[in-house]
Amino acid sequence: MYDVMIFLHIVGAIGMGIYAILPFLAKRFRQLSTPAQEGLASGLVTAGRIGQYSLVLQLLTGGYLISQSEYEVSWMVTVIVLFVALGALSGIVQAPLKRIVAAASGGQDASGNISRVQTLSFIILILFLVVVWLMKNPWFA
Repeated sequence: MYDVMIFLHIVGAIGMGIYAILPFLAKRFRQLSTPAQEGLASGLVTAGRIGQYSLVLQLLTGGYLISQSEYEVSWMVTVIVLFVALGALSGIVQAPLKRIVAAASGGQDASGNISRVQTLSFIILILFLVVVWLMKNPWFA
């Protein structure tokens, strides 16, 4: 069972990789034409959904893996808080992305939403990197 959970945990980590490239893709919005902005935003909405499902997979498999060893309670609480923050921000960024799709299809300006996506995606990247670092360097009891 442990090997299956490790495999699923790695698959979830790969799925969460969208959080690592999201700011770099969001940076391209201002250079694209309106139809291209609509396509990129639509793709990022789908990719964000995959990232959120991967985040849930990480929480489930990580819960099992944590039960198999002795970790510091402070590490577990820190990791859970970071995962909740990552999930919340990845959900929050979906709204401006959907507004970019709507604005682009209507031929309107979406620069405010683009700025919001760029800012949130950078914060998501920072949280993702902190989570990766904590997973690589857990605190054992």
